Amino acid sequence: METKPKNILVCVAWPYVNGPPHLGHIAGMSIPADIFGRYNRLIGNNVAMVSGSDMHGTPVTLLANDLGVTPEEISKKYHDIWSKSLNDMNFQYDLYTHTHTDNHKNIVQEIFKTLLEKGYLEIREQLMPYSITENIFLSDRLVEGECPYGDNDKARGDQCDVCGKTLDPSDLGNIRSKRDGSIPEFRKTSHFFLKLSEMEEDIKKWIQSKKDWRQNVKNQSLSFINEGLKDRAITRDLSWGIDIPVDGWEDKKIYVWFEAVIGYISATVELFKNSDNPEQWREFWENTSSESYYFQGKDNIPFHSIILPAILLGIEGKNLPTEVVANEYLNFSGKEFSKSKNWAVWLPDFLEKYSPDSLRYYLTSIMPETSDSDFTWEGYLSSNNNELVANLGNFIHRILTMAHKNFDGKIPKFDENSNSSKEIIDKCNEAISEVGNSISKRKFRESLNKLMALSKYGNQFLDKNEPWKKMKENKDEAGEILGQSIIIINTLSSILEPFLPESSKKLQNILFDKEINEWKIILPESGKPFKKPVPLFEKLDEEIVLMENRNSLNE
Repeated sequence: METKPKNILVCVAWPYVNGPPHLGHIAGMSIPADIFGRYNRLIGNNVAMVSGSDMHGTPVTLLANDLGVTPEEISKKYHDIWSKSLNDMNFQYDLYTHTHTDNHKNIVQEIFKTLLEKGYLEIREQLMPYSITENIFLSDRLVEGECPYGDNDKARGDQCDVCGKTLDPSDLGNIRSKRDGSIPEFRKTSHFFLKLSEMEEDIKKWIQSKKDWRQNVKNQSLSFINEGLKDRAITRDLSWGIDIPVDGWEDKKIYVWFEAVIGYISATVELFKNSDNPEQWREFWENTSSESYYFQGKDNIPFHSIILPAILLGIEGKNLPTEVVANEYLNFSGKEFSKSKNWAVWLPDFLEKYSPDSLRYYLTSIMPETSDSDFTWEGYLSSNNNELVANLGNFIHRILTMAHKNFDGKIPKFDENSNSSKEIIDKCNEAISEVGNSISKRKFRESLNKLMALSKYGNQFLDKNEPWKKMKENKDEAGEILGQSIIIINTLSSILEPFLPESSKKLQNILFDKEINEWKIILPESGKPFKKPVPLFEKLDEEIVLMENRNSLNE
């Protein structure tokens, strides 16, 4: 019996656009989300993968001031850079939008008014850090100081990245501006607060009910709740952002962390707005059998496991996340990626020199699913040359070149009912099942390892049977081995698609003269023509390690 297709909403974290993307950004959110979305499309599910650029907030405003341009100009500039880079990586977003659209503004304001009407928002006075040198209130992320819970003197005003606890600027010891190091003074200001405390029990029960969440996500979320959820301000003294839809609040804006998570709803609405069925967004948000998965780094866990669910519980009638899929951090040569310190591998620069699939492969193979991992140029080179080229690419190219050359560009004749063919078919079906199961459980490193195990099996089969030797002695027997090997290659062309879409497309065009886009074995047809093969992957010169490491130190 065929199962009914599911509605799968794939939500990817919204990056601040005050600079270009680096590899740490995409390793934690875009790559796992894209693998998951592509796989679900291949097995026939209805997928909506949405995200966009977080255009608002103080960092954008201050960068614009420094450069003598408007916040809209600077955010649009980097939004375009992000959009191009994500497209160049072949990420299959159904919509990558931004938070400065009328659609987003209207939906955020409507949700704000709904929460206000239902009594979940309250005006309160609070003390906030004010920069004497710049004459502005400093946002949470523009101050740092000593965390009251542990040994970290660079905790931000909203969160400590060492212990993971959420903070307010007033919690910090020896607080200072991250902009110029000056000591701010605390001044009174009034803001709207979201009453998280009233939703504490409902959120706790919901998180506790999740049996298959990653343990770090569940533990971190419950630790916040066990300390007691604090009501949090959702407005700020800013000039750039979404207007508060209340008279008398014209000099303040809705805070970015509140409006950015609402972007998942507004982006889904925008996706279907000009379609034949503009109300289809409701299938993903209001149909209780639909599933939603949120991909981001560990610093964003509370915003997706506590803040967003609180908003959704408050407005009612919307699905809570099926899972918050948070990765740990990707470091660069042993140190954290840092925009401010220019310690990063910038994605636009990388893609000018190297292929997106080689990067997708390496970052998936070291994906920081349960602990921090490290990008190194030595690791990238080894991954490309020893795994993609020498294992996967070499197996595929050897078989197809030998078959094309010796059998007039056609699939050699083989018996698909022989015991050896049946064993290969069983092995391929097993790989398809295992890779798919690992992806569906959000275990992406494991799924890639299972894919590469099939390639390794193919190489072992080839080395054992040596068709290049049999070609001179018994061409039919050599053809049998090559035809059986192409069963493995056909399977690889399918299960490669979520991981290396460009290479999968290239391989399927050689084999079938079109893209197949199916999650199954397509048995080769004896005598069917196929195109002359070309190498899928390019070997890199070892000199790139020295060159790139030198470039990193000089920047």
